[in-house]
Amino acid sequence: MREAVDFLRYYAMQARQNFDQPLILPGCTGEDNQLSLHGRGTFLCISPWNFPLAIFVGQIAVALAAGNAVIAKPAEQTPIIGAEAVKILHKAGVPGDILHLLPGGGDVGAKLVADERISGVAFTGSTDTARNINRSLAGRGGAIVPLIAETGGQNVMIVDSTALPEQVVDDVISSAFQSAGQRCSALRVLYLQTEVADRIIEMLTGAVACLNMGDPMTLSTDVGPVIDEAARQMLLDHGARMDGEAVNLAEVAMPASCMDGTFFAPRIYEITSLDQLTREVFGPILHIIRYEACDLDVVLAQIRATGFGLTLGIHSRIEGAAQDIFQRLDVGNTYVNRNIVGAVVGVQPFGGQGLSGTGPKAGGPRYMFRFATEKTLTINTVATGGNTDLFCL
Repeated sequence: MREAVDFLRYYAMQARQNFDQPLILPGCTGEDNQLSLHGRGTFLCISPWNFPLAIFVGQIAVALAAGNAVIAKPAEQTPIIGAEAVKILHKAGVPGDILHLLPGGGDVGAKLVADERISGVAFTGSTDTARNINRSLAGRGGAIVPLIAETGGQNVMIVDSTALPEQVVDDVISSAFQSAGQRCSALRVLYLQTEVADRIIEMLTGAVACLNMGDPMTLSTDVGPVIDEAARQMLLDHGARMDGEAVNLAEVAMPASCMDGTFFAPRIYEITSLDQLTREVFGPILHIIRYEACDLDVVLAQIRATGFGLTLGIHSRIEGAAQDIFQRLDVGNTYVNRNIVGAVVGVQPFGGQGLSGTGPKAGGPRYMFRFATEKTLTINTVATGGNTDLFCL
């Protein structure tokens, strides 16, 4: 809710700053040059289920503020939240013929993307779906239109021997298990330098044992259910594979109240290589890899080889070491000595690189421009009766 409000206010502010009046550009005397921003037409906004209000509203807000009409397609799992948000926006004054809600599954999205009347697509979701959208846009006739995509990530945190263990544990727990690991920025892989690995693992397993599973509406609950049965089954299948090829370091005991529904108990596995993970595991499973300080180059090469670049965590009290890792990895959002979730609009603009998205970053100063087109207007002012600028000399 807070993030949705932040998006509305942030993009309204940007519209006033950048779209209200044209930018006057320098030129020779006797000539007036202006650069103005305009809407592209009709934007298709496809949002995910894991932020069913914030990302849904953010996509709509920026597209509208840039001067576009919008067709909003919420995730298949969360149409009611989308419908209620659109009702509020209509009640607030957004015209009904400018903002349209069109819920449905992937087939609805595919037909919309293929329609030549769509002037741009904003999408947040899986990398595979983003590829399909990109292919569809490339294969259709009409104008070449933008795709603004934010996709998944194999999000990693690197912890060296100078890190403060208590802080690491707190940040790992919130990054990996908050929201049942269903944030696109959630921590998936934790690299621990060998010298501190045993101590941090001992503290982590103790902290995980304290997590409470249950109804998210209860204040004492730390971990709620995953989104649906398909998501739970994917996690069960991955857990079964990890049980055979990794070490199960910790697993939350499933309470009797969580036996029904789509609950999945948080787990921590120790693996030997990042190559064991062939895709993002979207849920409360954390993978730990030990590394030697002398092998940091190998670690960074493994991370680069995944092709993902959404979020990265670094825990080190050596500023130069953190800066070096930041510079050597192509990751959209890097967090040093803190958790890696909870990006704030206008403070930590969010979006990935490579397989994790196209950019520009949502909630950032350059995002809105991608939803607009630019026009340059040049006027020969001398032709209307003289060069008045010369009188000002």
